[in-house]
Amino acid sequence: TMENWLGELSLRNAIRQLGTREQNILYLRFFQGKTQTEVAKEIGISQAQVSRLEKNALRIMKNYLAG
Repeated sequence: TMENWLGELSLRNAIRQLGTREQNILYLRFFQGKTQTEVAKEIGISQAQVSRLEKNALRIMKNYLAG
């Protein structure tokens, strides 16, 4: 539907607001289903860093979508 299409477009634009590393973290977490620990090992940072970057990325997206 038009509403779904607009939602997807908005989400894509929100993701574009993020840096490459943050986009990669969200991809691995939400599309590949990996844990924060698995993501941390894959990209070579600590789990705590993954947690902070993920939280910040989601905040940026939320603020973008809130307009």
